Amino acid sequence: MDPKKRSSDKAAQEMIQLMADKGLENAWDRLDAQSPQCGFGKSGICCRICTMGPCRISKKAPLGVCGADADTIVARNFLRAVAAGTSAHSDHGRTVAEVFLATARGEAKDYEIKDIPKLMRLAEEFGVKTEGRKVNEIAVDVGIIAIKEFGKYEGEQLMTKRAPAPRQEIWKKQGVTPRAIDREVTESLHRTSMGVDQDYKNILKQASRCALADGWGGSLIATELQDILFGVPYPGKGEINMGVLKEDEVNIIVHGHEPILSEMIAAASQSPEILEEAKKVGAKGITIAGTCCTANELLMRHGIPIAGNFLNQELVVATGAVELMAVDVQCIMQGLTSLVKHFHTKLITTADKARMPGVEHVEMDERDALETAKKLVKTAIDNYKNRGEVHIPKEKTAAVGGFSMESIKYILGGKFRASFRPLNDNIINGRIRGIAGVVGCTNPKVTQDYEHTKLVEELIKRDILVLTTGCATIACGKTGLNNPKAALDMAGPGLREVCETVGIPPVLACGSCVDNSRLLVSCCEIVKEGGLGDDLADLPVVGACLSSVHEKASAIGHYFVASGTPVVFGEGLLQIDGSEKVKKYLLDEIENDLGAKWMIESDPVKAADLILGAIEKKRDALGINQDTERKLFGMDDRRELEF
Repeated sequence: MDPKKRSSDKAAQEMIQLMADKGLENAWDRLDAQSPQCGFGKSGICCRICTMGPCRISKKAPLGVCGADADTIVARNFLRAVAAGTSAHSDHGRTVAEVFLATARGEAKDYEIKDIPKLMRLAEEFGVKTEGRKVNEIAVDVGIIAIKEFGKYEGEQLMTKRAPAPRQEIWKKQGVTPRAIDREVTESLHRTSMGVDQDYKNILKQASRCALADGWGGSLIATELQDILFGVPYPGKGEINMGVLKEDEVNIIVHGHEPILSEMIAAASQSPEILEEAKKVGAKGITIAGTCCTANELLMRHGIPIAGNFLNQELVVATGAVELMAVDVQCIMQGLTSLVKHFHTKLITTADKARMPGVEHVEMDERDALETAKKLVKTAIDNYKNRGEVHIPKEKTAAVGGFSMESIKYILGGKFRASFRPLNDNIINGRIRGIAGVVGCTNPKVTQDYEHTKLVEELIKRDILVLTTGCATIACGKTGLNNPKAALDMAGPGLREVCETVGIPPVLACGSCVDNSRLLVSCCEIVKEGGLGDDLADLPVVGACLSSVHEKASAIGHYFVASGTPVVFGEGLLQIDGSEKVKKYLLDEIENDLGAKWMIESDPVKAADLILGAIEKKRDALGINQDTERKLFGMDDRRELEF
């Protein structure tokens, strides 16, 4: 296949062609070998939950062996996807919480509490006493409470209290306020097992509660504790694409999602003795670069470059310039195990829950994290001499990343007047029409990066501020959309005026996929600031994911919908086409219950129109699309005011 049809990224096109010339297989080739893919699975009407199956719903056989119909099967599959996505994000959060607690207790000596003000804010939220106590004592209590959120036997997720009061009332009325995170995942699997929940609406109700346990539980815990451990991100410069690899340096790729590993590798690579070791083998230095969400974590805190997103992981190995790829969890292709046999690259797993056959494993132990990281870096240095032919694409683009809720407030108001007020005011006056959160993976079924980048270009052209996370962020970074100078030329006049005044790009890179929780918290701050309604459902805000791979995307999308924010997904990503009732509920009727719904559109231009239409509908409801005459109040007018 033409590499241009596989990817819109020139560096990726170059490497796809090189791999083809060498007869090496990648994800696109494996997709071709799988075609045509199972239509039953794509529609969500294949059930293999019990051993009477697998059952496939068709006109000939409208019921499974147990009697389950298409509505039940599609709803169950949707809930299972949400539960799997929730478990992935939340297990990430649990790992961070365990390392956080070990750090607070002095058991993980190489980590430290870096953001004390954020720790104090979280302690106050959790009801932890702070006055007269040491930082680590406070952190221990916070860590214990955070870990209890996963398995407590009673009560609801603590951080759902951040949501506006009307939203909390809606959750309570609908019975979807999330309880313990593990309970929601476990109950979801139980409900969908053979012979349990058979009412599609009741199944989808549990999908909402489970997804909310992710957005307001597992993901949010991961983000908050990572910020305290590693520092709240603030905007900084970096570079994105495979051109960040260097021919004359030891190149290490960190790949996965948990910054527990990558933070230590970054630190180890800069120690004087390690750099001296690199020089001894003839290298001028050590380059650390990331792929996937770990890459976003490193860029936004340290300015460490990004080599690519999900579909780039095999391509960076094919450059022949990577001495070591250290992986932790999620989105790691098993195809790497055979690919590295053709190159000198050492592939090493570091998480016991994510091993690979025939691949060396070095367990990441938080009690001795820096030494473990140094061992990995030394392995890469020793491997430098084994390099063969090297082919590194030249493409790399300057980007700005690190937009947390705290940094956005600081940019808008300074240290002493940090506030979302300027953002709210510019949405109200119409310079900014609204906000779109663009997230997602890169799927080989569609041209890599195109859907994300074209959608974002169309949105900023329409004066819509865009916030990105995950692989969508990296896609935008490759094309200059995270570069203020380049992106401002693409923005509409109102958005450009605001961004130039404030000094930000029209596309804000907000982190990894767990950091979608930052978008939720930012929306809560916008509501709290006033003037744009009382609930998240009132805001002119829409989410979008036109390309996804992991079940995490279903969980993310659904916790936004359940929080009152409409979401646009690409065609076929939800796998619900097999049930008209499930489709009708998720694409229409759920709005009556939770104030938002799913929308389906794969064409990025049409999706941008759909998003703008939803935003303008919200603006109309708020009354901010109406021109109103400004009136200067006299004393009589003031006397009539009621407080």
